[in-house]
Amino acid sequence: MIEVEIDSGSGFCFGVVNAIKSAEKELEKTKDNLYCLGDIVHNNQEVERLKADGLHSIIHEDLSKLQGKKVLLRAHGEPPSTYQIAKENNITIIDATCPVVLRLQQRIHKCYIETRTQNAQIVIYGKKGHAEVNGLVGQTEGSAIVVEKIEDISTLDFNRDIYLFSQTTKPLDGFHGIIERIRSTISDEAKFTFYDTICRQVTNRMPNIKQFASDHDWIYFVAGKKSSNGKVLFEECKRANPNTLFVSDADEIKDPLPPGIKRVGVCGATSTPKWQMEAVADRVRKLNMLQ
Repeated sequence: MIEVEIDSGSGFCFGVVNAIKSAEKELEKTKDNLYCLGDIVHNNQEVERLKADGLHSIIHEDLSKLQGKKVLLRAHGEPPSTYQIAKENNITIIDATCPVVLRLQQRIHKCYIETRTQNAQIVIYGKKGHAEVNGLVGQTEGSAIVVEKIEDISTLDFNRDIYLFSQTTKPLDGFHGIIERIRSTISDEAKFTFYDTICRQVTNRMPNIKQFASDHDWIYFVAGKKSSNGKVLFEECKRANPNTLFVSDADEIKDPLPPGIKRVGVCGATSTPKWQMEAVADRVRKLNMLQ
């Protein structure tokens, strides 16, 4: 008999839960459409669910065309320019920025104000173009330098002071690698300060999900294809258990499991709703009823 278990530690992180609750609360009382600047979560099915209730995703270019409307800011956060455009167009902001991201924005802005006359470099370890990173760079009037990997630090001036921060969802080992390379390269005359701004609710999932994958014969990892966090966690699962498949929807699972599989695990990203993992688990059970 095949056993199917859903990872209790997978699913929406606090920031995403808060954003979705904010959207649902506003949709219940609004008589007009509610707009979200970007997809509220990197999960197409959840976006479609909320769209059916009246939440419409927009891009930044649409913002100035929505005079007098309500716009929700998702957990990733936004740069100051977004708030200014909203003010100029009489837009009501429903701010669902994750508290962890908001504190990081404030810390980076404070660092920028205190060091901008010192010819220092503010560096952000993160994914270029990611919504959260765009919001963080905006706290420095666009002057922060984004590095995605160790090789990117070659663009830094090691004769000038460096202040290093991290996108909240980046892996700790990658951040530590950046720290060590800068520390071993920077001039003795320059100051290097780093701040560990990685969200532990996300990074703690890595060892947990690795253990979960190791405890099962087969893993279905459920996430949206646009989820950066999903890609990172999937690779962790895959390293721990080569029998790991990435799916974004239960209907993608077409075939029964190979013979000999007894314990199946279903897990997901911080952008994966519980109902989606439950749908995958149900699909697996139905396809393997005769085994």
